[in-house]
Amino acid sequence: MLDAVAAMGAVFLDPYLIFLVIVTTVVGVIIGALPGLGATTGAALLLSFTLTMEPVHAITVLTTIYVSATFAGSITAILINAPGTSSSAVTCIDGYPLAQRGEAGRALGVAVVSSTIGGIFSVIALAIAAPLMASVAYEFRPPEYFALTLFGLSMLATISDGGAVKNLIGGVFGVWLATIGADQSTSIERFIFGNYELYEGLDFISVMIGLFAMSELLVQAGNLKNISVGVRMNAIKLPTREDYRKIWRTILRSCGIGTFVGILPAEGATVASMIGYSEARRWSKTPEEFGKGSIEGIAGAEAANNAATGGAMVPTMVLGIPGSGTAAVILVGLLVHGLRPGPYLFTEQVDTVYGIFGAMLMANIAFLVIGLFFAKQFARVSLIPIPILWPIVFALSIIGAYALNQSMMDVWLVMIFGVIGFFMRRFGFAVAPVAIGLILGHMVETNLQNSLKMFDGQWWLIFTQPLALLFIILSILSLCGPGIMARLKRRPA
Repeated sequence: MLDAVAAMGAVFLDPYLIFLVIVTTVVGVIIGALPGLGATTGAALLLSFTLTMEPVHAITVLTTIYVSATFAGSITAILINAPGTSSSAVTCIDGYPLAQRGEAGRALGVAVVSSTIGGIFSVIALAIAAPLMASVAYEFRPPEYFALTLFGLSMLATISDGGAVKNLIGGVFGVWLATIGADQSTSIERFIFGNYELYEGLDFISVMIGLFAMSELLVQAGNLKNISVGVRMNAIKLPTREDYRKIWRTILRSCGIGTFVGILPAEGATVASMIGYSEARRWSKTPEEFGKGSIEGIAGAEAANNAATGGAMVPTMVLGIPGSGTAAVILVGLLVHGLRPGPYLFTEQVDTVYGIFGAMLMANIAFLVIGLFFAKQFARVSLIPIPILWPIVFALSIIGAYALNQSMMDVWLVMIFGVIGFFMRRFGFAVAPVAIGLILGHMVETNLQNSLKMFDGQWWLIFTQPLALLFIILSILSLCGPGIMARLKRRPA
């Protein structure tokens, strides 16, 4: 335990890492404040540029983008009623009305403080919960991992607002993409059609850049005439003693909600912010103020969505099951740097793991300071014309893809999946389930093959393993539960 604390503390004594966190926090706040970009797109764009870094530095960049962009979405949500990230959409409900009343500084102050508390709480919970969860994961064998991965895939039904069926279709499509290339056990070629650049499968990074960054570029190309209307703001005001008295219970409640929701495989900050906001309203003494400029609503949403960032890293690092779309990108970063997620990560690379935790803690402190002093300036980046912003994103996407292996195949993958992602968004499909399905698809296949080898091909013996059976039952309930509940509600009394 002392080694872990020392590893977290060492981060605060590393000048280069401090510099990296500060610079990346500024970049993350800019990305989060730009409607349409967000943490996932930002992490996908920077993923290829972290390949030459040390593992701790690379993952620090990605996690700092995650936490800072998640917070920064509240800046434009409050000032121009345009959430920079989907997890800040709920903040618009009370943030913008409060800003219209001339209290934008107060609204941003509550958002900054709530986000910081939520983020720090989640990092502490991550540092405590991850090793405990890792000790349980030692008991997992291929059947248990196979069933757990199925459970993670079943949770895709609720990862976004595209609808359960569409999300599951996207997840299945992602799993199919994972089968492209040579089978690891038999070396049989699958779906490569004579193109041996695909022999080892699709490149994760190229697919991520295409699905998130390039598809968003194509979507934003249709919004050239959109104009955002902002409100004036003098300076950020920290919450008063009366404000703290009103919101401290809401913040603590949302910290717990956000961390718990983040830990659930395939959930994330967006779901956490919705639940945090609804619970804030449920327990408020003045629920009639919600929707009209309630600081409790802002605190409930912002504490929850930032608490979910640390929570989402728990299944990502312990089980290799991403807790959100951005966590899926970070998981790819772990894999390409040779850090294999799982329980052994916490015994064999303690310094690396807790260095990452320390960097996340520093990032939350950094965006508190930067948010308090520069939120007004960062809000101006939302005024960058789309015809200027998105060509820059396009150039970064292509450069980042080509830099991976100096291969035009990676560039073509970015373009192809950019078009696929665009049409998915156009017809109401979310792209995050595809990305998570691609990552989990490899785990499903590998663990199923290993399970069949354990049981000499007798697949039904998987159901004789208690933990595996539990996760399979949870998967079935996760898929069928919402439909059953909806039918029960429609039945006459």
